[in-house]
Amino acid sequence: MDRDSENVVVEALAPVGEVMRRALGVIGFGATTGALAALASLAFIDAYQWLNALLLVAPHARAEVADWILLAGATVAVPTLGGLVVGLFNRFLLRGGRAQGPPHVIREAQSGTGQVGLRGGLASATAAVLSLGSGASVGQYGPLVHLGSTLGSAIGRWSRAGTGLGTIGIGCGVAAAISTAFSAPIAGILFAHEVVLRHYSLKAFAPITVASSLGYFLTENVFLREPLFRITGIPELGGPDFTLFVLLGIAGAGVAVLYMNAVLYMGRLAGRTAIPDCVKPAVAGMALGLLALGTPEVLGMGFETLRTALDPEGFGAGELGVILLAKIAATALCLGFGFAGGVTGPALVIGTLFGALLGQGLTLLSGGEPGVVTVYAIVGMAAVTGPVMGAPLSTILIVFELTRNYELTTAVMVAVVFSNLVAYRLFGRSMFDVQLHRAGFDLRFGRDKVVLDRTPIAPWVSDDYLRVTPDLSCARAREIVIAAGAEEAQVVAADDSYLGVVDLASLDVAMDRGEGRGPLAGHVRRPAVVLDTRTSIWRAFDSVRGFNGHAVPVIAPGSSERLAGVVHEPALIQAYLDTIARIRDEENATP
Repeated sequence: MDRDSENVVVEALAPVGEVMRRALGVIGFGATTGALAALASLAFIDAYQWLNALLLVAPHARAEVADWILLAGATVAVPTLGGLVVGLFNRFLLRGGRAQGPPHVIREAQSGTGQVGLRGGLASATAAVLSLGSGASVGQYGPLVHLGSTLGSAIGRWSRAGTGLGTIGIGCGVAAAISTAFSAPIAGILFAHEVVLRHYSLKAFAPITVASSLGYFLTENVFLREPLFRITGIPELGGPDFTLFVLLGIAGAGVAVLYMNAVLYMGRLAGRTAIPDCVKPAVAGMALGLLALGTPEVLGMGFETLRTALDPEGFGAGELGVILLAKIAATALCLGFGFAGGVTGPALVIGTLFGALLGQGLTLLSGGEPGVVTVYAIVGMAAVTGPVMGAPLSTILIVFELTRNYELTTAVMVAVVFSNLVAYRLFGRSMFDVQLHRAGFDLRFGRDKVVLDRTPIAPWVSDDYLRVTPDLSCARAREIVIAAGAEEAQVVAADDSYLGVVDLASLDVAMDRGEGRGPLAGHVRRPAVVLDTRTSIWRAFDSVRGFNGHAVPVIAPGSSERLAGVVHEPALIQAYLDTIARIRDEENATP
């Protein structure tokens, strides 16, 4: 082969080599993030479960204690002292005094920063381990989502590939955490897209799939962890059952709304109390311990309670009702008063108890098979959890991957659709979105508005403007404006402080009145709109509605009001188009 032919072959293979390089990069990034997030998730779960066994929170550890005085003392003392430790941890080691969770992850992913702080993420995870380990009625999935996103964001930043990869890293970490915790890789992929990223692109989908799959592989095949539950022997379902599943979905929405409002109410109540913030978790822990003397099922995650409720012979109807109400109250108290943890895990338990309660009632009325209780428990679990997470598709897939039963998944699908529709009308898309909205971060108008409202106009500020000083005469200022072919000039003092604007029309009026030799200062007006370099594109657009002028003055932040430049209306339009193009590029890009 001659040299020219060799060059042709090399040039032809170059694109193939580039594609392979990118593909290997995507696989490597997803695999690294997925492995670290999965290992961190498993370590998190092992840590709090070890504390549960050591501190007599776990049911199997409590069953081995014969001294009821010791057991009663531990039931009250452990969550109380644990709450004190968590409160002090919050006070001295957590920024803002509270652990971060899924709302923070969603905010950073939607705003386009792709930055979930590593220090804050690890501190929040530690606070959650301490809370769960001491028996607080909180969930593990929110902390795991935040921990996975923290690691994914850090890997994305360390790769120095820009904020886009940081956001994808968040998705990878979230998917791996969900896949690991539920043994549900498809649900992990969908949860990352449905709840956190809220868009689909090949650039994000490929590494997220790798991360979620690797998390599942490590959980199932390397560490041999058991899934949340296994179901066999589902009774055959008929048309009347699916009608009841619609009603169960609507009723489940009511339970979900009650639960979420209870959590929010307790948070407001805690904010109004005079108790020091660092002591509030201890107060909640004491109340939890006293409640647990009668209903120990409220302690901790409650997965043993969930599994027992799935058994038709596990709890009586009266027990189910009492534990259901106690779990809602305990979780609202713990989360509202400062324990670190999530809302999803308790929602799974609450939904299962609710569904089992309805199933038992139906069995008593109709004399149906006992196995119906298990079906209703699972359907109730999904009907309550779906609205809390705001992830109906992910909820359906979690059930399918755990049960591998199409008929049961169809029943869940019917209930989840109606529960999410009703809960959306009564409460909102999810607990996370409502928390973000109350914190001033509104996702109701989509991601475009969020990014535009978080992007400052500083890069589009121009120094192309006419500048005059207030000591000039009106005649001289008019000459300068005419010579520059302008319609107005920005008036700036000797110390660079911004005074206002003077336009040619007002100068003409001054000349007609014989005030040409008079000082310019008397004819300066303050524009109706003055922005600063931190003003977002969204707020800038909103501010300039009805603005009459050729350019909007922009000042630098600070008390001196130094003029940083002006922004022209075409520049604002360009800022909008550039930002939207960046969003679309991230959402539609290929690997």
